[in-house]
Amino acid sequence: VQLQASGGGLVHPGGSLRLSCAASGVTSDDYVIGWFRQWPDREREEITCIINNDDRYKYISDSAKGRFTTSRDDGEKTIHLLMTSLNSDDTAKYYCAIWASLLSCRRGDRPLSWGRGTLVTVSS
Repeated sequence: VQLQASGGGLVHPGGSLRLSCAASGVTSDDYVIGWFRQWPDREREEITCIINNDDRYKYISDSAKGRFTTSRDDGEKTIHLLMTSLNSDDTAKYYCAIWASLLSCRRGDRPLSWGRGTLVTVSS
């Protein structure tokens, strides 16, 4: 499985950014995909993971609730993360990843696979 994230960059505080991730090498739509972020001096944080676009089958972290929205397009094997009201704490490297289950993602278990990541910098 290969996961290619894109859309990172520099954004002002209060601004928005949309990240995308293209998955290749997956043989079915039955996988849990999402995002985690990493800072140099802090532990990885699972932001969101999704089975499908039904909200009952999504997880979103407390830090992202109300600001970040995730969706997936199985036809294009792509997942998107729309981030709004960004602040300096959101400055991190963002990774697209696949987990064994939604519970695994919620628990913060190590993902099964992840891509190279894309850097998001929130600064004035």
